[in-house]
Amino acid sequence: MIIDRAQFLVPSADVDKTRWAVIACDQFTSQRDYWSRLAAEVNGAPSTLSLIYPEVYLKDGDKESRIAAIRAAMEKYATDGTLTPVEGVILVDRKISDGRHRIGLVAALDLEEYEFTPVNDAHVKATERTVEERLPARIEVREGASLECSHVMLLTQIGDLVKEELEKRRGDTPLYDFDLNMNGGRLTGYLVRDCGELLAKLEELTQKASDKVRYAVGDGNHSLATAKRCWEKIRETLSAEAQKTHPARCATVEVVDIYDESLDFEPIHRVLFGADEKAIEYLAENCGGNKAVKAVYKGKEYLVPVRENSSDAIADLQNAIDAYIAAHPEVSVDYVHGDGYTAEIAEKNGAVALFMPTVSKDTLFDYVARRGVLPRKSFSMGNAEDKRYYYETKKIK
Repeated sequence: MIIDRAQFLVPSADVDKTRWAVIACDQFTSQRDYWSRLAAEVNGAPSTLSLIYPEVYLKDGDKESRIAAIRAAMEKYATDGTLTPVEGVILVDRKISDGRHRIGLVAALDLEEYEFTPVNDAHVKATERTVEERLPARIEVREGASLECSHVMLLTQIGDLVKEELEKRRGDTPLYDFDLNMNGGRLTGYLVRDCGELLAKLEELTQKASDKVRYAVGDGNHSLATAKRCWEKIRETLSAEAQKTHPARCATVEVVDIYDESLDFEPIHRVLFGADEKAIEYLAENCGGNKAVKAVYKGKEYLVPVRENSSDAIADLQNAIDAYIAAHPEVSVDYVHGDGYTAEIAEKNGAVALFMPTVSKDTLFDYVARRGVLPRKSFSMGNAEDKRYYYETKKIK
Protein backbone atom coordinates (compact mmCIF):
# COMPACT_ATOMS: atom_id res chain seq x y z
CA MET A 1 0.00 0.00 0.00
CA ILE A 2 1.07 3.59 -0.63
CA ILE A 3 -0.10 4.71 2.82
CA ASP A 4 -0.02 2.22 5.70
CA ARG A 5 -0.01 1.83 9.46
CA ALA A 6 3.21 2.17 11.43
CA GLN A 7 4.63 1.84 14.89
CA PHE A 8 5.10 5.37 16.16
CA LEU A 9 6.92 6.53 19.26
CA VAL A 10 5.02 9.26 21.10
CA PRO A 11 5.84 11.09 24.34
CA SER A 12 4.93 9.23 27.51
CA ALA A 13 2.19 10.41 29.88
CA ASP A 14 4.50 12.43 32.13
CA VAL A 15 6.08 14.43 29.28
CA ASP A 16 4.89 18.04 28.91
CA LYS A 17 3.29 17.91 25.45
CA THR A 18 3.26 21.68 24.99
CA ARG A 19 7.02 21.79 25.33
CA TRP A 20 7.48 18.55 23.36
CA ALA A 21 5.91 19.66 20.05
CA VAL A 22 7.65 22.40 18.03
CA ILE A 23 7.26 24.03 14.61
CA ALA A 24 8.97 22.76 11.43
CA CYS A 25 12.71 23.35 11.10
CA ASP A 26 12.35 25.36 7.88
CA GLN A 27 10.14 28.08 9.40
CA PHE A 28 11.24 31.48 10.75
CA THR A 29 14.59 31.13 8.98
CA SER A 30 15.30 34.86 9.31
CA GLN A 31 13.92 35.23 12.82
CA ARG A 32 16.43 33.91 15.34
CA ASP A 33 14.42 35.54 18.10
CA TYR A 34 11.58 33.06 17.49
CA TRP A 35 13.90 30.11 18.11
CA SER A 36 15.49 31.78 21.12
CA ARG A 37 12.08 32.34 22.69
CA LEU A 38 11.09 28.76 21.87
CA ALA A 39 14.26 27.41 23.52
CA ALA A 40 13.49 29.48 26.62
CA GLU A 41 9.95 28.09 26.71
CA VAL A 42 11.18 24.50 26.36
CA ASN A 43 13.80 25.21 29.04
CA GLY A 44 15.62 21.89 28.73
CA ALA A 45 12.52 19.68 28.96
CA PRO A 46 12.13 16.68 26.62
CA SER A 47 11.27 18.21 23.26
CA THR A 48 11.43 17.62 19.53
CA LEU A 49 13.49 20.81 19.53
CA SER A 50 16.35 18.53 20.60
CA LEU A 51 15.71 16.24 17.60
CA ILE A 52 15.80 18.77 14.75
CA TYR A 53 18.24 21.19 13.12
CA PRO A 54 16.45 24.56 12.69
CA GLU A 55 17.61 26.03 9.39
CA VAL A 56 18.11 29.44 10.95
CA TYR A 57 21.33 28.00 12.43
CA LEU A 58 22.72 26.32 9.31
CA LYS A 59 25.41 28.96 8.73
CA ASP A 60 26.58 29.20 12.36
CA GLY A 61 29.59 26.92 11.91
CA ASP A 62 28.62 24.45 14.63
CA LYS A 63 27.03 21.78 12.43
CA GLU A 64 29.02 18.84 13.77
CA SER A 65 28.22 19.53 17.42
CA ARG A 66 24.54 20.15 16.65
CA ILE A 67 24.20 16.90 14.73
CA ALA A 68 25.99 14.97 17.48
CA ALA A 69 23.60 16.46 20.05
CA ILE A 70 20.58 15.48 17.92
CA ARG A 71 21.74 11.88 17.67
CA ALA A 72 22.45 11.72 21.40
CA ALA A 73 18.99 13.08 22.22
CA MET A 74 17.38 10.49 19.95
CA GLU A 75 19.16 7.65 21.71
CA LYS A 76 18.31 9.08 25.12
CA TYR A 77 14.60 9.56 24.41
CA ALA A 78 14.31 6.10 22.84
CA THR A 79 15.76 4.36 25.90
CA ASP A 80 14.94 6.43 29.01
CA GLY A 81 11.15 6.16 28.94
CA THR A 82 10.50 9.50 27.26
CA LEU A 83 8.84 7.73 24.30
CA THR A 84 6.12 5.10 24.23
CA PRO A 85 5.30 2.88 21.19
CA VAL A 86 1.83 2.91 19.61
CA GLU A 87 0.78 1.14 16.42
CA GLY A 88 -1.81 2.05 13.80
CA VAL A 89 -2.64 5.42 12.26
CA ILE A 90 -3.50 8.68 14.04
CA LEU A 91 -6.46 10.94 13.27
CA VAL A 92 -5.37 14.53 13.85
CA ASP A 93 -7.49 17.59 14.61
CA ARG A 94 -5.34 20.72 14.47
CA LYS A 95 -6.98 23.93 15.62
CA ILE A 96 -4.95 26.65 13.93
CA SER A 97 -4.35 30.20 15.12
CA ASP A 98 -7.52 31.68 13.58
CA GLY A 99 -9.79 29.04 15.12
CA ARG A 100 -10.33 26.85 12.06
CA HIS A 101 -9.60 23.11 12.17
CA ARG A 102 -7.35 21.08 9.88
CA ILE A 103 -8.16 17.38 9.80
CA GLY A 104 -5.41 14.89 8.89
CA LEU A 105 -4.28 11.30 9.07
CA VAL A 106 -0.76 10.52 10.32
CA ALA A 107 0.53 7.35 8.70
CA ALA A 108 3.54 5.87 6.88
CA LEU A 109 4.33 6.53 3.21
CA ASP A 110 6.12 3.86 1.18
CA LEU A 111 9.03 5.81 -0.34
CA GLU A 112 9.07 3.44 -3.30
CA GLU A 113 5.82 5.12 -4.37
CA TYR A 114 7.27 8.65 -4.20
CA GLU A 115 9.52 10.59 -6.56
CA PHE A 116 10.66 14.21 -6.65
CA THR A 117 12.31 14.41 -10.08
CA PRO A 118 10.58 16.91 -12.41
CA VAL A 119 8.88 14.28 -14.59
CA ASN A 120 8.06 10.77 -13.35
CA ASP A 121 5.27 8.21 -13.19
CA ALA A 122 5.14 7.82 -9.38
CA HIS A 123 1.82 7.92 -7.56
CA VAL A 124 3.20 10.39 -4.99
CA LYS A 125 4.81 13.50 -6.44
CA ALA A 126 6.54 16.64 -5.29
CA THR A 127 4.66 19.83 -6.11
CA GLU A 128 7.67 22.13 -6.29
CA ARG A 129 11.11 21.74 -7.80
CA THR A 130 13.59 20.39 -5.27
CA VAL A 131 16.62 22.61 -4.69
CA GLU A 132 19.44 20.07 -4.51
CA GLU A 133 21.66 22.45 -2.54
CA ARG A 134 19.24 22.22 0.39
CA LEU A 135 19.55 18.44 0.74
CA PRO A 136 23.13 17.72 1.96
CA ALA A 137 22.70 19.14 5.50
CA ARG A 138 19.39 17.32 5.92
CA ILE A 139 20.88 14.09 4.59
CA GLU A 140 23.79 14.37 7.01
CA VAL A 141 21.35 14.63 9.93
CA ARG A 142 19.16 11.74 8.76
CA GLU A 143 21.93 9.30 7.81
CA GLY A 144 23.11 8.94 11.38
CA ALA A 145 19.70 9.29 13.01
CA SER A 146 17.82 6.48 14.72
CA LEU A 147 14.49 8.36 14.71
CA GLU A 148 12.65 10.67 12.37
CA CYS A 149 10.37 13.59 13.16
CA SER A 150 8.16 14.74 10.33
CA HIS A 151 6.47 17.92 9.15
CA VAL A 152 5.48 16.44 5.77
CA MET A 153 1.91 17.03 4.62
CA LEU A 154 0.51 15.07 1.69
CA LEU A 155 -2.39 16.59 -0.21
CA THR A 156 -4.97 14.31 -1.75
CA GLN A 157 -8.59 14.27 -2.94
CA ILE A 158 -10.62 12.17 -0.50
CA GLY A 159 -13.49 14.40 0.57
CA ASP A 160 -14.65 13.93 4.16
CA LEU A 161 -13.24 10.43 4.67
CA VAL A 162 -10.85 11.33 7.49
CA LYS A 163 -13.18 13.94 8.98
CA GLU A 164 -16.03 11.42 9.23
CA GLU A 165 -13.74 8.82 10.78
CA LEU A 166 -12.55 11.33 13.33
CA GLU A 167 -16.12 12.26 14.30
CA LYS A 168 -16.80 8.58 15.05
CA ARG A 169 -13.93 8.67 17.57
CA ARG A 170 -14.89 11.88 19.41
CA GLY A 171 -16.13 9.90 22.39
CA ASP A 172 -12.87 7.98 22.70
CA THR A 173 -10.02 9.04 24.94
CA PRO A 174 -7.58 10.93 22.70
CA LEU A 175 -3.99 9.83 22.37
CA TYR A 176 -3.06 13.47 22.95
CA ASP A 177 -4.90 16.77 23.37
CA PHE A 178 -3.00 19.93 24.29
CA ASP A 179 -2.19 23.55 23.44
CA LEU A 180 0.75 24.11 21.14
CA ASN A 181 3.42 26.62 22.06
CA MET A 182 4.21 29.90 20.25
CA ASN A 183 0.66 30.64 19.06
CA GLY A 184 0.37 27.33 17.22
CA GLY A 185 -3.20 26.55 18.27
CA ARG A 186 -4.24 23.17 19.66
CA LEU A 187 -3.48 19.57 18.64
CA THR A 188 -5.68 16.55 19.27
CA GLY A 189 -4.96 13.03 18.06
CA TYR A 190 -6.86 9.72 18.16
CA LEU A 191 -5.07 6.42 17.66
CA VAL A 192 -6.79 3.98 15.28
CA ARG A 193 -5.42 0.49 15.81
CA ASP A 194 -8.10 -1.25 13.72
CA CYS A 195 -7.29 0.84 10.65
CA GLY A 196 -7.51 -1.75 7.84
CA GLU A 197 -10.91 -0.62 6.56
CA LEU A 198 -9.97 3.06 6.74
CA LEU A 199 -6.75 2.51 4.78
CA ALA A 200 -8.60 0.45 2.16
CA LYS A 201 -11.11 3.30 1.67
CA LEU A 202 -8.24 5.78 1.43
CA GLU A 203 -6.62 3.67 -1.30
CA GLU A 204 -9.91 3.37 -3.17
CA LEU A 205 -10.73 7.09 -3.06
CA THR A 206 -7.28 8.30 -4.10
CA GLN A 207 -7.23 5.89 -7.01
CA LYS A 208 -10.70 7.02 -8.09
CA ALA A 209 -9.73 10.70 -7.88
CA SER A 210 -6.69 10.32 -10.13
CA ASP A 211 -4.91 7.38 -11.69
CA LYS A 212 -1.84 9.57 -12.31
CA VAL A 213 -1.34 11.57 -9.11
CA ARG A 214 -2.70 10.05 -5.92
CA TYR A 215 -0.86 12.37 -3.53
CA ALA A 216 1.01 15.66 -3.92
CA VAL A 217 3.44 16.97 -1.32
CA GLY A 218 2.06 20.17 0.18
CA ASP A 219 4.66 20.86 2.89
CA GLY A 220 8.00 19.21 3.54
CA ASN A 221 9.12 18.69 -0.07
CA HIS A 222 12.80 18.78 0.86
CA SER A 223 12.43 16.64 3.97
CA LEU A 224 10.69 13.93 1.98
CA ALA A 225 13.30 14.17 -0.77
CA THR A 226 15.95 13.69 1.93
CA ALA A 227 14.19 10.55 3.19
CA LYS A 228 14.05 9.21 -0.36
CA ARG A 229 17.76 9.81 -1.00
CA CYS A 230 18.72 8.14 2.27
CA TRP A 231 16.47 5.15 1.57
CA GLU A 232 17.97 4.71 -1.90
CA LYS A 233 21.42 4.50 -0.34
CA ILE A 234 20.29 2.01 2.32
CA ARG A 235 18.38 -0.05 -0.26
CA GLU A 236 21.58 -0.81 -2.16
CA THR A 237 22.93 -2.71 0.89
CA LEU A 238 19.85 -4.91 1.39
CA SER A 239 18.48 -8.07 -0.12
CA ALA A 240 15.13 -7.86 -1.90
CA GLU A 241 13.46 -9.50 1.09
CA ALA A 242 15.08 -7.19 3.65
CA GLN A 243 14.02 -4.14 1.64
CA LYS A 244 10.35 -4.95 2.28
CA THR A 245 10.53 -4.44 6.04
CA HIS A 246 13.38 -2.02 6.67
CA PRO A 247 12.05 0.91 8.77
CA ALA A 248 13.74 3.54 6.58
CA ARG A 249 11.61 2.46 3.59
CA CYS A 250 8.64 4.37 5.06
CA ALA A 251 8.41 8.02 6.07
CA THR A 252 5.92 9.62 8.45
CA VAL A 253 3.40 11.91 6.74
CA GLU A 254 0.12 13.64 7.50
CA VAL A 255 -2.49 13.11 4.78
CA VAL A 256 -4.85 16.06 4.30
CA ASP A 257 -7.64 16.60 1.79
CA ILE A 258 -6.68 19.43 -0.55
CA TYR A 259 -10.08 21.03 -0.05
CA ASP A 260 -9.82 21.10 3.75
CA GLU A 261 -11.39 24.39 4.86
CA SER A 262 -8.28 25.44 6.77
CA LEU A 263 -5.86 25.15 3.86
CA ASP A 264 -5.24 28.54 2.28
CA PHE A 265 -2.95 28.62 -0.74
CA GLU A 266 -1.06 31.91 -0.72
CA PRO A 267 1.18 33.31 -3.46
CA ILE A 268 4.89 33.90 -3.05
CA HIS A 269 5.81 37.06 -4.93
CA ARG A 270 9.07 37.94 -6.71
CA VAL A 271 11.29 40.99 -6.27
CA LEU A 272 13.82 41.54 -9.06
CA PHE A 273 16.81 43.51 -7.80
CA GLY A 274 18.85 45.39 -10.39
CA ALA A 275 15.99 45.23 -12.88
CA ASP A 276 13.88 47.96 -14.54
CA GLU A 277 11.10 48.35 -17.10
CA LYS A 278 13.01 46.25 -19.61
CA ALA A 279 12.61 43.21 -17.37
CA ILE A 280 8.86 43.77 -17.21
CA GLU A 281 8.72 44.12 -21.00
CA TYR A 282 10.64 40.85 -21.35
CA LEU A 283 8.21 39.04 -19.08
CA ALA A 284 5.25 40.41 -21.03
CA GLU A 285 6.76 39.32 -24.34
CA ASN A 286 7.62 35.80 -23.13
CA CYS A 287 4.47 34.90 -21.20
CA GLY A 288 1.06 35.78 -22.58
CA GLY A 289 -2.55 34.78 -22.08
CA ASN A 290 -6.00 36.21 -21.42
CA LYS A 291 -5.33 37.17 -17.78
CA ALA A 292 -2.71 39.44 -16.22
CA VAL A 293 -0.61 39.94 -13.10
CA LYS A 294 0.68 43.22 -11.72
CA ALA A 295 4.26 44.43 -11.74
CA VAL A 296 5.39 47.65 -10.03
CA TYR A 297 8.56 49.66 -10.65
CA LYS A 298 9.24 53.04 -9.01
CA GLY A 299 5.60 53.61 -8.23
CA LYS A 300 4.31 52.81 -11.71
CA GLU A 301 2.09 49.77 -12.28
CA TYR A 302 2.33 47.45 -15.28
CA LEU A 303 0.29 44.45 -16.39
CA VAL A 304 1.97 41.23 -17.51
CA PRO A 305 -0.29 38.90 -19.52
CA VAL A 306 -0.43 35.31 -18.28
CA ARG A 307 -2.40 32.15 -18.91
CA GLU A 308 -5.70 31.60 -17.12
CA ASN A 309 -4.49 28.41 -15.42
CA SER A 310 -2.64 29.78 -12.39
CA SER A 311 -0.17 26.88 -12.20
CA ASP A 312 0.79 27.33 -15.85
CA ALA A 313 1.07 31.09 -15.32
CA ILE A 314 3.47 30.65 -12.40
CA ALA A 315 5.64 28.25 -14.40
CA ASP A 316 5.73 30.60 -17.41
CA LEU A 317 6.65 33.59 -15.25
CA GLN A 318 9.42 31.75 -13.39
CA ASN A 319 10.87 30.38 -16.63
CA ALA A 320 10.94 33.90 -18.05
CA ILE A 321 12.55 35.28 -14.88
CA ASP A 322 15.25 32.59 -14.96
CA ALA A 323 15.96 33.28 -18.62
CA TYR A 324 16.18 37.02 -18.04
CA ILE A 325 18.57 36.62 -15.10
CA ALA A 326 20.72 34.23 -17.14
CA ALA A 327 21.10 36.97 -19.78
CA HIS A 328 21.47 39.75 -17.19
CA PRO A 329 23.67 38.48 -14.32
CA GLU A 330 23.42 41.83 -12.54
CA VAL A 331 19.78 40.99 -11.77
CA SER A 332 18.80 38.78 -8.83
CA VAL A 333 15.50 37.54 -7.44
CA ASP A 334 14.05 37.15 -3.95
CA TYR A 335 10.85 35.33 -2.94
CA VAL A 336 8.58 37.32 -0.64
CA HIS A 337 5.31 36.62 1.22
CA GLY A 338 2.67 39.35 1.43
CA ASP A 339 1.63 42.14 -0.94
CA GLY A 340 2.63 44.97 1.37
CA TYR A 341 6.03 43.56 2.24
CA THR A 342 6.76 42.89 -1.44
CA ALA A 343 5.90 46.45 -2.44
CA GLU A 344 7.94 47.87 0.46
CA ILE A 345 11.09 45.89 -0.40
CA ALA A 346 10.85 46.82 -4.08
CA GLU A 347 10.35 50.51 -3.34
CA LYS A 348 13.24 50.70 -0.87
CA ASN A 349 15.63 49.00 -3.30
CA GLY A 350 14.48 50.49 -6.59
CA ALA A 351 13.54 46.98 -7.67
CA VAL A 352 10.72 45.42 -9.68
CA ALA A 353 7.89 43.85 -7.69
CA LEU A 354 6.06 41.04 -9.48
CA PHE A 355 2.82 39.93 -7.83
CA MET A 356 2.34 36.26 -8.61
CA PRO A 357 -1.01 34.48 -9.07
CA THR A 358 -2.38 32.15 -6.43
CA VAL A 359 -2.24 28.42 -7.18
CA SER A 360 -5.74 27.06 -7.60
CA LYS A 361 -6.60 23.89 -5.72
CA ASP A 362 -8.63 22.85 -8.76
CA THR A 363 -5.60 22.95 -11.09
CA LEU A 364 -2.74 21.69 -8.90
CA PHE A 365 -3.13 17.95 -9.53
CA ASP A 366 -3.79 18.51 -13.22
CA TYR A 367 -0.64 20.61 -13.56
CA VAL A 368 1.57 18.10 -11.73
CA ALA A 369 0.21 15.30 -13.95
CA ARG A 370 0.78 17.28 -17.18
CA ARG A 371 3.98 19.22 -16.56
CA GLY A 372 5.61 17.77 -13.44
CA VAL A 373 6.72 19.91 -10.53
CA LEU A 374 5.96 23.59 -10.18
CA PRO A 375 8.88 26.01 -9.99
CA ARG A 376 10.47 26.59 -6.58
CA LYS A 377 8.54 28.87 -4.23
CA SER A 378 5.25 28.62 -6.15
CA PHE A 379 2.89 28.73 -3.20
CA SER A 380 2.65 28.64 0.56
CA MET A 381 0.01 26.94 2.69
CA GLY A 382 -1.08 29.37 5.39
CA ASN A 383 0.84 31.19 8.11
CA ALA A 384 4.12 29.95 9.53
CA GLU A 385 2.54 29.35 12.95
CA ASP A 386 -0.02 27.04 11.33
CA LYS A 387 2.52 24.68 9.77
CA ARG A 388 2.70 21.14 11.05
CA TYR A 389 4.35 20.75 14.45
CA TYR A 390 6.59 17.76 15.15
CA TYR A 391 4.97 15.27 17.50
CA GLU A 392 5.18 11.62 16.44
CA THR A 393 8.55 10.00 15.94
CA LYS A 394 9.36 6.72 14.18
CA LYS A 395 12.40 4.45 14.09
CA ILE A 396 14.32 4.50 10.82
CA LYS A 397 17.04 2.05 11.76
